[in-house]
Amino acid sequence: MRGRPGDPLLPGATLTAPLEKLRSLCLALPGVTERLSHGEPAWFAGDKKLFVTLSNHHHDDRVGFWCACEAPERDALVASDPERYFVPPYVGHRGWLGAWVDVPVDWEELGEIVTEAFRLIAPRRLVAELEGLG
Repeated sequence: MRGRPGDPLLPGATLTAPLEKLRSLCLALPGVTERLSHGEPAWFAGDKKLFVTLSNHHHDDRVGFWCACEAPERDALVASDPERYFVPPYVGHRGWLGAWVDVPVDWEELGEIVTEAFRLIAPRRLVAELEGLG
């Protein structure tokens, strides 16, 4: 699934299954909105706080996403599977995690990671709604 000329994963081309799956995971969470950030689809909790962004433009042919994460959890994921997880530039020092989606993907596991990113960033009222308390 790596990018090649004409591939739909390259910038400016049509949306593909990985983006649609990531979009569905994010938009299933309460109060989440999508808009472009730095030219890429990004998802915000409560319309203000970024918790996931697509990464398809960082001078390579890789497609992934970045999300909020606790640094110890991020480090454990990267150490356990560096072919699937990485420390992203710019935000990695704040604990964020990168996940490749141009490799075989366990969407159930990525769904848990996206949900945890939401819990870390979302306002308490949205986290309570997620937990069925709101």
